[in-house]
Amino acid sequence: MNKKIFRSSLLTVCLVLAATITLIMGLLFHFFEKQIQKELANEAGFLAHALENEGAGYFDSFDNKNNRLAGNNRITWIDENGTVLFDSRADVSELDNHADRDEIKTAMKEGKGMSTRYSKTLTEKTVNYAIRLSDGSILRVSTEQYTVVTILMGMLQPILFIMFVALILTLVLSARVSKAIIEPINKLDLEIPENNDTYEELTPLLRKIADQKETIGEQLADARKKQKEFNLITENMSEGFLVIDADANLLTYNSAALNLLEITPPADRSVLLFCRAKEFRGVISDVLSGIKAENTMVREERSYSLIANPVYEKESVIGAVVVILDITEREKRDMLRREFTANVSHELKTPLTSISGFAELMKAGDVLENDVTDFSKSIYDEAQRLITLVNDIIKISELDGQSIPYEKETVDLYELSKEVIGRLEKEADKKNITFHLIGGRAEIIGVHKILEEMLYNLCDNAIKYNKENGTVDVLVNQTGDGVNVIVRDTGIGIPISHQDRVFERFYRVDKSHSKKVGGTGLGLAIVKHGALYHHAKLSLESTVDVGTVVTIAFSKK
Repeated sequence: MNKKIFRSSLLTVCLVLAATITLIMGLLFHFFEKQIQKELANEAGFLAHALENEGAGYFDSFDNKNNRLAGNNRITWIDENGTVLFDSRADVSELDNHADRDEIKTAMKEGKGMSTRYSKTLTEKTVNYAIRLSDGSILRVSTEQYTVVTILMGMLQPILFIMFVALILTLVLSARVSKAIIEPINKLDLEIPENNDTYEELTPLLRKIADQKETIGEQLADARKKQKEFNLITENMSEGFLVIDADANLLTYNSAALNLLEITPPADRSVLLFCRAKEFRGVISDVLSGIKAENTMVREERSYSLIANPVYEKESVIGAVVVILDITEREKRDMLRREFTANVSHELKTPLTSISGFAELMKAGDVLENDVTDFSKSIYDEAQRLITLVNDIIKISELDGQSIPYEKETVDLYELSKEVIGRLEKEADKKNITFHLIGGRAEIIGVHKILEEMLYNLCDNAIKYNKENGTVDVLVNQTGDGVNVIVRDTGIGIPISHQDRVFERFYRVDKSHSKKVGGTGLGLAIVKHGALYHHAKLSLESTVDVGTVVTIAFSKK
């Protein structure tokens, strides 16, 4: 703005200076021209008066005075026919007829006339003044005068000097004036526009700035609030959230997206560089073409659901919103559910096939009377196995759905362990296994039935997978955080590769051995779900041919 004011003021002064010089020169030239015309008229009148009184002899005495009276002017006397009778500068015999001259014709008609003639170079002009005498002859007085162009050319050097000096002064003054004009504007405090002491002309502008500042402040505060709310929502989402433009460049995202994909935004921020999985790139390609896209992506043993919706402006796609859901647990649950269904079908099919086979033989009458008792016992055993399996399945279903039909109460785990050991003593005696109950009174709040099932299954497994003449230790002790129940055996142990899966439903480490010892394959699964229901921590340590230790840590909270 300072430069603009400086240039404008400099140009204005230069134009004014040039116009002023031109105008003054024109006025002076016009003034001097009028003055010369007036002098010519006076001189012509004086000469006419003398010529009227003295006659033609006046010019004889005029010549004898060496033109002192004429000076720089030219005097010409013309008769009424236009013939030159006398000329102060030329021989009349060499002059042509002057009847056609403008000033002569005007004087003959009106008594006096004036004309101006320019030289061929336009550097000089001749001013003629003619007056008609009483006898009809014409007396003309002429003078030569420089034109404005000639005068200006003659004064070019002083004019240029004056303009140069004026230009320097203009530069200095324009710089100071522009600085003086701009300085109050540069000192404006736009944070508080109303408190500025400056030009009155700026008051409406400052008032508008203040109003706009207030409006912008409110809009910014609202935008910050919405941005904060948006960030708060997106950052607390467990789902990944990406917003991209039409070129697949990342506009915004939340931390969950980075954590789910385990990525760091690259410098060019192209979302296609985040993940090169075929499913991910396909979703991005589809959504940017205007199609709502969904797909499932597997990445490093985790499953992700990708949902992308295009964003339109009028009819053009200007970007997209991509939501990433970690569905690993859901996929695992679905897989476990499918496995559970298949295992249940298999486990139910085995006893039912046996029962159906024995019953079919008995129905056909092909069974000897001595074998009826054995067949009946087999049918009974398979039926009991079937009932146990169904009961275990019902227990797992109840624990899964948290629909336990029992009330919580105070349970002494030491006394409960003693009861469970008492129920399993006969089974232990078959393999000459010794139980040791260690600890003392330890109460928690829980469901007696579930806790009993958990301890029974742990102790039952400790017997089934133990060695002959082995031992089973049950330790119940209180800790600062709660109560620990530890079941330790001297059995065959569990290989490390299987330890993470032994709590899954129907999972068996050695199916041939499990078939010998019996069971439904749901015992440890019931223990796991019972621990989850009671918010307890379940851990397992096992060494092959040494034994297994299972710990349940119940919290007081």
